[in-house]
Formats: sequence, C-alpha cells, structure tokens
Amino acid sequence: MSPSAFQDIVPESRVHQRAMLSNYTSMRTGGPADYLIEAASEDEICAVFEQAQKENIPVYIMGNGSNLIFSDEGFRGVVLHIGKAFSSIKIDSCSMDCQAGAMLAAVSREAAEHALSGMEFAAGIPGSVGGAVCMNAGAYGGEISQVLEHARVLVNGNVERWTRDQLQFGYRHSAIMDQTCTVLSAQFILTPGNREDIRSYMRDLNDRRRQKQPLQYPSCGSFFKRPAGHYAGALIEQAGLKGFAIGDAQVSELHAGFVINRGHATSQDIYRLMRHVQHTVFEQSGVLLEPEVKLIGRFEA
Repeated sequence: MSPSAFQDIVPESRVHQRAMLSNYTSMRTGGPADYLIEAASEDEICAVFEQAQKENIPVYIMGNGSNLIFSDEGFRGVVLHIGKAFSSIKIDSCSMDCQAGAMLAAVSREAAEHALSGMEFAAGIPGSVGGAVCMNAGAYGGEISQVLEHARVLVNGNVERWTRDQLQFGYRHSAIMDQTCTVLSAQFILTPGNREDIRSYMRDLNDRRRQKQPLQYPSCGSFFKRPAGHYAGALIEQAGLKGFAIGDAQVSELHAGFVINRGHATSQDIYRLMRHVQHTVFEQSGVLLEPEVKLIGRFEA
C-alpha cells in the first residue's frame, strides 16, 4: 500500500505513515497504523472509504480515541482520524449542529455560552461527537440520546439522516455499533436556560470528577459497563482488586472502575488486567463485566 492511493483525495501533510496510535488514544497505548489520515470534510471521508474499498485496504475510523485500545501491533491499513480539522459547531436558536470531530467539552461550553441547557453532563467526557453518538455517551444522569435530534451517517457510500428512533439508543449503545457506518455530524436540540446556572452546574460536575476520578493518569474513563443491579467499580473493589496492577496497567486506587496507565503500560498489559478483573469478579459475584472500551487488533490471552 502506498500513500499515492490517497494523494488525490487528502493533502500529503495530512497522511501520516507508520503513525503511532499511542499518540492518538487517551490510554496512550497502541502500535503503528500503516497510514493515519486526518479528515477535514465529508467529501474526504466518503472518498477515502471509496478508494480504500477499491484498493481492498482495511479502514478504521476514530475520533478522540478516548474509548479505544489498539493492540501493540497497531493497525494494518488506514486509520481515518476525525478530529480538530472536522469539528465545527454551529448554533441556530436552540439547535446545535456539530461535526463528528467536535469535542464534547467544547460543545458543552458553547452551549453554556449561548445559555442553552442539556449538554452540561458532557462537560467532562473526553470524547468527540461522533464517538458519543455511536455509544450513547453519558454521565451524571445525562445521555446523548436525551438531546440528539438526528445524525448524518455514512452508510455503504451514501450519506443518510438518521433520527433518534432509527439510532435505537440503549445503554452505551446505538444502531451505529451494529453496522459498518460512520457518524459525520449530529444535531442537538437544547433548552433555553440561565447562563450562570448552567456554568455553575458544569463546574460542580467537573469538581466531582476531579475528586473521584484519576484524571492525572491516561485512561479510557469507566472501563466496564455498569452491570444490571450493580456498579462495576464496587464489584471490583469488593473482589480486592483496587490497586491491582499488571506491568504499568493498574486498577485505579481512587476509583476501581478505572484502569489507568501509570506510565509505560502496553495494550497487552491492559488486556491481561481486564481479563484478570473479569475472571476474579465473576468467581466472587457471578457477574461477568463487559468492557465499555473497544479493543482493536490481536491480543494474547
């Protein structure tokens, strides 16, 4: 595979060979991608997919990388990065139109600036709009499904408008996750409110995060989904695993629902730690924890 396959689509300055994925994920692990392409428009995204299909080149799309763990081997193919170059936010009355690369923190700040309420819960979520819609991101009682009106989605080479009902939102899930498609943008409908009250609530939520979450270390946020009738962090702590580590991958001593990188963890360390936590918690409680993060590539048991 050669960068010439995409040279008529994306400027050479935004095509990176052997890009280390550890530089693009919040866990700071992952090996090299053959190519990482920075997307700057819907046309580029569609064209890259079309060209990759012609060339039979695997493509993986990523946003802020806050919920992804690539293997230490990296990715053989193209990682299409939807980030800062594709992150515009436009507001019209109570409507916000956000490109997929817009960070949730930026969206919530912009909403507050315009005295719009509904996105406060997202102020501290370290993800982008595309990933947030895909997994119905949420925190502190709020979820994307509560404010989303529709999303523009790339499906089999065509751009479609999917309503909230079509997205079939569930807990940390949407129909996007069940198909080979990509969120391009989203429209949120918010509620007029008091600017200072909105900002005060956001500050309160961020204060709670700083007190309870290990924000000084690389992590993916909550590592496991909340099992029905339980809390993942509580089950892990009850199993005596708070602070347990494999290499530099550790169950946080501050919040057992977080797996952190203490400095030099590998993706394989994190995978082995995840499996140990799952096995131990299941043995002690009968509950099988399901990862909220997505693992890409080959991992050894």
